[in-house]
Amino acid sequence: MVFSPVIFGNEVNMNILFIGDVVGEKGCEFLEKQIYAIKNKYDISLTVINGENSALGNGITPASYQHLVSLGADIITTGNHCFRRRESLPLFDENETLLRPANYPEGVLGHGYTTVDLGFCRVAVINLMGTTYMEPIDNPFICIDSILPKLDTHNIIVDFHAEATSEKKAMGIYLDGRVTAVLGTHTHVQTADETILPGGTAYITDAGMTGAELSVLGVRSELAIEKMKYHAPVKFVESDNPCFLNGVVVDFDEFKGKANKIIRIIER
Repeated sequence: MVFSPVIFGNEVNMNILFIGDVVGEKGCEFLEKQIYAIKNKYDISLTVINGENSALGNGITPASYQHLVSLGADIITTGNHCFRRRESLPLFDENETLLRPANYPEGVLGHGYTTVDLGFCRVAVINLMGTTYMEPIDNPFICIDSILPKLDTHNIIVDFHAEATSEKKAMGIYLDGRVTAVLGTHTHVQTADETILPGGTAYITDAGMTGAELSVLGVRSELAIEKMKYHAPVKFVESDNPCFLNGVVVDFDEFKGKANKIIRIIER
């Protein structure tokens, strides 16, 4: 369901829902139970979901992609697991609203950013990936400098999928005043540093994850501990403990592309 923007005087405010990494079947099922109430509560106009772990065993499959779309995902972002599942590769070329990191090298299939026309405004979503402790892909700072001039809207949401908090913080400050929001993903641990930066950009280091709360990043804890303790091959299995949902809502002025508020969400 898409809602109309809220008008205050000469300003038009709208809310975007951003859901952190959805982990496996359990995460998708829990998201299904929660998302409609969240959309109604916050009067959401656009929903962005990071789905790169939505399939059983990492990655995204046609089935998990369709599940997220059926739940109202307008844009699905990914990260370092985007191409893990061979059967999903055609999806990245066929669907402009399924994104992979824009700073993958030239020639890689898929789309790194897209623009959605909501009728009353246009919103661009950019997917970037960090390089500190990650794969050695193209420089994300140089990459986004090349993307921003191509966009025909100042309403711009960036999913920065990165490991290092320092790299995420640097990107937030670098883009302050140039984009509407910089929202971190990948570490699966929600941070308590949501803020509006001086230039009007909403920022959080990591939006968190949607999956089993008592787990190690969605994996059965004992398996993750065994891997870390003995450094031996271990097949990770999704935890079946009760889930929680992590994300943020960004309230912004669509005339200016500036954020008014960022609300951190935890639903159990």
